[in-house]
Amino acid sequence: MTLQQLKYVITIAKYNSMNKAAKELFVSQPNMSETVKALEEELGIKIFNRSNRGIIVTPEGEEFLSYARQVIDQYSLLELRYVDKKFKKKFSVSMQHYTFAVKAFVELVKHYDMEDYEFAVRETKTYEVIEDVSIGRSEIGVIFMNDFNKDILSKILVQNKLIFNRLFDCKIYAYVWNKHPLASKTIIKMEDLQDFPCLVFDQGKNSSFYLSEEVLSTYNYKRKVMANDRATLLNLMIGIYGFTLCSGIICEDFNGNQYTAVPIDVDDNMSIGYISRKGMPLSDLGKKYVQELAKFKKDVIK
Repeated sequence: MTLQQLKYVITIAKYNSMNKAAKELFVSQPNMSETVKALEEELGIKIFNRSNRGIIVTPEGEEFLSYARQVIDQYSLLELRYVDKKFKKKFSVSMQHYTFAVKAFVELVKHYDMEDYEFAVRETKTYEVIEDVSIGRSEIGVIFMNDFNKDILSKILVQNKLIFNRLFDCKIYAYVWNKHPLASKTIIKMEDLQDFPCLVFDQGKNSSFYLSEEVLSTYNYKRKVMANDRATLLNLMIGIYGFTLCSGIICEDFNGNQYTAVPIDVDDNMSIGYISRKGMPLSDLGKKYVQELAKFKKDVIK
């Protein structure tokens, strides 16, 4: 079975005509007929029924053609990328819901012509960030580690042949609406937060304290509300005086100036970093994205 044979049968099915297919592919009809016959004999199936009224694809032929088209499509992609070199350069990053990581992505993209590059960014669940990098959907994944989740996350990363690269350490802050009753405090105790809903990102079927995007995930909050996206979380901060826990890095460009971060009086911190595939060097785009991420070290509240 050859690519030429696959192209022949796909074109014949397109026109339901051996003659028209032969003309499109610039081959003689007898040659095409013999080639298709040899393919049918090799496969042990009948791809076409021939009659005076033309050519009809058999049920077996329809199934075979569905696979043949996939092969030809993949071959065409290979030709575009490695022969014609018409493919755009690609860069994709996945992340927990960090505004600063999105801003770093924006700053990266600004420096490139979008006609020559294809960029993708995914704010998603912790396990999906790991999965994305593991299977190559994204080159980099942005997550946090601390003393609580470090052992479990490290084990998951090793299983997926990934490594964690620390960028900077942060204290823990309560992120609240600037009209929240606690917004004017200089420091907050955990018991101060008990009268307000704790807002967390839903981790779906892989939910676990160790995969939470929020530190102090085992704390016994009286009220907890889950959300799937950052915009909803921000609305809940205003609507129900909710709070979430964060690194203290504020990006007013994206979230607006209606929110503030207040330090929490706990003996804990978090390390922000990125995951990448073990033994695989970062692309030039990946290196530049990491450089943009590292710039936020100066914004960490001391």
